[in-house]
Amino acid sequence: MKRILLPAAALLLLAACGSTETPAAAPPPSNPHAGHSLASAPPPTALRGGERFVDLALPQPYTPQAPNGGTDDYRCFLVDPGLTTASYLTGSQFQPQNAAIVHHAIFYRLDPQQARQATEVDDETPGEGWTCFGDSGVEGQTAWVAHWAPGAGETLLPDGFGFAMPPGSKLVMQVHYNLLETGSAGQTDQSGIKLRVAGATAPLKPLNTALFPAPIELPCAAGEAGPLCDRDAAIADVGKRFGADAGEQEARLIQGCSAGKVTAGDTQHCDQPVEENATVYMAAGHMHLLGRAIKIELNPGRPGAQTILDVPQYNFDNQALVPLPKPITVKAGDTVRVTCTHDAKLRKLLPQLQKLPPRYVVWGEGTSDEMCLAILVVAAP
Repeated sequence: MKRILLPAAALLLLAACGSTETPAAAPPPSNPHAGHSLASAPPPTALRGGERFVDLALPQPYTPQAPNGGTDDYRCFLVDPGLTTASYLTGSQFQPQNAAIVHHAIFYRLDPQQARQATEVDDETPGEGWTCFGDSGVEGQTAWVAHWAPGAGETLLPDGFGFAMPPGSKLVMQVHYNLLETGSAGQTDQSGIKLRVAGATAPLKPLNTALFPAPIELPCAAGEAGPLCDRDAAIADVGKRFGADAGEQEARLIQGCSAGKVTAGDTQHCDQPVEENATVYMAAGHMHLLGRAIKIELNPGRPGAQTILDVPQYNFDNQALVPLPKPITVKAGDTVRVTCTHDAKLRKLLPQLQKLPPRYVVWGEGTSDEMCLAILVVAAP
């Protein structure tokens, strides 16, 4: 079985995708991103023993510009929490200064060597940061240690756990700017994050982020027509906007999930074998504006099957990483299934998408494209 690498560096092998019928779901909000301004964020939870806050922000406003005729800008910024001793990241609260254009943010931990490389990339790139569709733009494995999507407030990791931050560690702050909204051109952003940091003297157990993707094979809705309703043309368009690697992502997912067999439909799933024993503590699901439902299961159809996360009425504006009511143990050889349902008919209901030509939707980095991604925060047993 082939290892599938996502833009965010997926960690597990993939197998067995499928297509099923569409479940009912509530209609989406008419104004995505509403109600997530920095001013409306509640104050952070009180510090726990050994913790301190570290506040980071862009040094100056950044003006997003979508390249290659697209409507999305992925920009990476190097931020330095100033850690001189071994520490743990035990929580975070992203602060989107201009939530109208911030689609999501991911924070990748860099070791000192990667931090030097990122500094060189930053210095060689005009303006603030550098373009980074799909990942951090830095070579080598980087650890996903924090993220934000609409609806997420403060992320507080479980007591006794944290993401390890060795001395000299820095962070790449990848921000996806969505420029579909009328009037977004020329807007600026100066987002930041409040980190919750504990010293390594605290006996904390290290966490990791595991990503479980599935493909999207969503045809144009009945009554829709146009050049991009052709699957090959739609995939070529993704590659044009985000690069050849992004254009090949759907093919990699289809190959890993269904041995290359394409089955178009509203609902797709992918079964993925677990490589190592672990315990799952937190979970989230990520889709874009056409998302209807997402479900994450452990060993479906087998004795002892469990549901890790079930969102039958997906809301783009409510994507918080949530603690599980009870941690779930997974073992090497177990199967994790992620299932997503998308609805092409939502294009006619959402102002951001109404003005775009209809398309056959596959995995893509843009807000007008789609994703199906399960995000699990895990620790060794």
